[in-house]
Amino acid sequence: MAQPAAAVAPQRFTSGLVLAVAGAIAFSGKAIIVKLAYRHSVDAVTLIMLRMLFALPLFLVMAWWASRGKPPLTRRDWAGVVGLGVTGYYLASFLDFAGLAYISASLERLILYLTPTLVLALGWMLYRKRITRLQLVGVAVSYGGTLLVFGQELTMQADGRTAWGALLVFASAVSYAVYLVYSSQLVQRLGSLRLVGLATSVACLCCIAQYLALRPVGLALTLPAEVMWLSVLNATACTAAPVLMVMMAVERIGAGLASQVGMVGPLSTIVMGIFILGEPFTAWIAAGTVLVVGGIYLFTRGARQA
Repeated sequence: MAQPAAAVAPQRFTSGLVLAVAGAIAFSGKAIIVKLAYRHSVDAVTLIMLRMLFALPLFLVMAWWASRGKPPLTRRDWAGVVGLGVTGYYLASFLDFAGLAYISASLERLILYLTPTLVLALGWMLYRKRITRLQLVGVAVSYGGTLLVFGQELTMQADGRTAWGALLVFASAVSYAVYLVYSSQLVQRLGSLRLVGLATSVACLCCIAQYLALRPVGLALTLPAEVMWLSVLNATACTAAPVLMVMMAVERIGAGLASQVGMVGPLSTIVMGIFILGEPFTAWIAAGTVLVVGGIYLFTRGARQA
């Protein structure tokens, strides 16, 4: 179990902060790479297959490493792993990739950043978990900021594509929130690293099967080399590596502080979107981002009071 921040050795604390920041930035780079790949006329089904194909060996190694010396999974455990892999990683990833074809990387990251509020809503609906006033304020502020950025993007592309893309990404956030809600008991039995390795391996197989069912097998071989290299980068630097970095950070500084440090994610996406993708940056987008990050900060503060 992670120690309180005050009890952690300075060197270990510093390394934990560095890992948390690096993991958040690496995660946020996924949207940038996907947008770059879309410039080569590749579709979401093919692109996510490539990402998962290259990531599968890494996740299998992760699952094997975390399973050493542990008892084998029961049928109930396997059912849980498969269910969570399909809903939490396969469906969430595919919807996210599909949505990124229609909206900016900045808006995508802000929508996904609302995931904790969806976990709260599911917890209240399913388990009647208590909600504090500060949490409600945080929800209102963060959703207000997201709507501000959404409205700005809608004015720049008023053909329905923005609304459809935002809906797909929001559905992705809902899918991942379902994973977070239902994974708590399985995490306690299997451990976080083992569960992530197994569930993401299931998701990888689902994405590969989806491609084989919907696209010609040889299609991927005709893609530009840039798409392949971007997919390799996405699978390693923006998928497997940040998973390990965030978990190592949680071990050093705790989940609470690691999640707060993760607030750098939306900001790094916006910066990379401006300088790498040439996405516009306006005062409205800046204000919306401040509201979203500030709202989630209030939300996490309120969660401690629950």
